[in-house]
Amino acid sequence: MSLTLLIEQILNGLQFGVMLFLMAAGLTLIFGVMGLINLAHGALFMVGAFACASVAAWTGSFWAGLAASLAAAAAAGAVIELLVIRRLYDRDHLDQVLATFALILIFSEGTRWLFGSFPLYLDIPPLLSGAVSLPGGAPYPVYRLAVIGVGIAVAVGLSLLISRTRLGMRIRAGESDREMIAALGVDITTLYTLVFALGAALAGLAGAMVGALQSVQVGMGEPVLILAFVVIVIGGIGSIRGALFGSILVGLTETLGRVLLPHGLGLFMEPSAAASIGAAIASMLIYILMALILAFRPQGLFAANG
Repeated sequence: MSLTLLIEQILNGLQFGVMLFLMAAGLTLIFGVMGLINLAHGALFMVGAFACASVAAWTGSFWAGLAASLAAAAAAGAVIELLVIRRLYDRDHLDQVLATFALILIFSEGTRWLFGSFPLYLDIPPLLSGAVSLPGGAPYPVYRLAVIGVGIAVAVGLSLLISRTRLGMRIRAGESDREMIAALGVDITTLYTLVFALGAALAGLAGAMVGALQSVQVGMGEPVLILAFVVIVIGGIGSIRGALFGSILVGLTETLGRVLLPHGLGLFMEPSAAASIGAAIASMLIYILMALILAFRPQGLFAANG
């Protein structure tokens, strides 16, 4: 394997990882503060993608679509929290799973009714449509580098929000002792709505950015949701830092595994067998990684308050 191809795949893994981080950060915030298992988070990813694609097609501006994705996902998250989720905080996790699974079906069928069953396509904005040269001369899309930059910027912003602001102080207190901060006069219901809307907006942002790399279609959030749950288990439930490191680890493992394993097996197998066996093993790698990490660190890579 050439150095250029290796660098390209590492960058692809980072891009995939930061996209997972945007999903996982919202999930881990919601679970850490509210103790809620939210299977509908993938539907909010889809809402962001469809909002971006439809508004961009209507206005001709990707940036207007991006703003619409944040607004639509945050609004959808706030409405869900007010109408459905608020009734689930004192229920057990099975009720939460069933209710949020029902939301997946409602959002999927509602989106199909509004936009139809055919996928939408989102063009990369001209500002980010070029390519840069990697060592060796191979081109690499500027847009994918921009996705990595946005993910890093969001990680820094979330870290500052949690550690340096009054809202962050209340979020940290809500993770530790929600009854105490309610007794001290903090409006816990408003805090929950804000946290849920923030997590939804992050999912919508991820959907909008991924929509320019693949088609925007009904059900696109569920495969990403599964990987996001793997990320928060690996990183540590409730930890933003754990979500970032876990996302990058999963992104690199998934991407490099699909490239390196067939190459490695091809050294002593037929190319066709190496490709099929390598692809099968690569699809299991992140779950093997999760099992190994949990065997030695059951709480994940970082403490819940990381």
